Amino acid sequence: MGNPGVVLIAGLGNPGDHYAKTRHNAGFWFMEHLKRKFDLHFSVERKFTAETAQFRCAGHPVRAALPHTFMNSSGQSIAALASYYRIEPANILVVHDELDLPPGCVRLKTGGGHGGHNGLRDILRRLDSRDFLRLRLGIGHPGTGKDVTGHVLTRPKADERARIEAAIDRSIEVLPRVVAGEYARAMSVLHHRPERQEAENGN
Repeated sequence: MGNPGVVLIAGLGNPGDHYAKTRHNAGFWFMEHLKRKFDLHFSVERKFTAETAQFRCAGHPVRAALPHTFMNSSGQSIAALASYYRIEPANILVVHDELDLPPGCVRLKTGGGHGGHNGLRDILRRLDSRDFLRLRLGIGHPGTGKDVTGHVLTRPKADERARIEAAIDRSIEVLPRVVAGEYARAMSVLHHRPERQEAENGN
């Protein structure tokens, strides 16, 4: 029987050391935690322009992917993987940074638009679907639109990074439920935490 939930997890970010610690790479940070948790061994697959790894979660086989394209072309790798392995958009989880949530907050969302996120914009275009899941890792908003690019491409403060890392750990705790298609149960755990207090710690 096929997996009713997630069979492909893709973390978004920009490749290279220059971007590794910037807010826009929160999706890559998630994949680093996932790698440690499940002892993943990534290998480069040029036909997908990505690094990929396979593991089992909740009794199901799952493929993890780190696109080697820049953020604005994230859909290239994800669409290639989906086409090759015949993965439906509804079985894809995209992990990305989210301006509209403060550091420490995380939300699981099914479907929707791109909300101005260029990585999501490209995925929507290449998959020609809104049906994929998103794990939204809050990085906070700089306050004005003109400051967004500088904000996402710079490093968070130490306390902000710690809260983002904690949100990632909480997300990985509920990942078996997400993989199994138990989205409501996963959301009940992620969305009903005292996140406001966590987000204010250190301020």
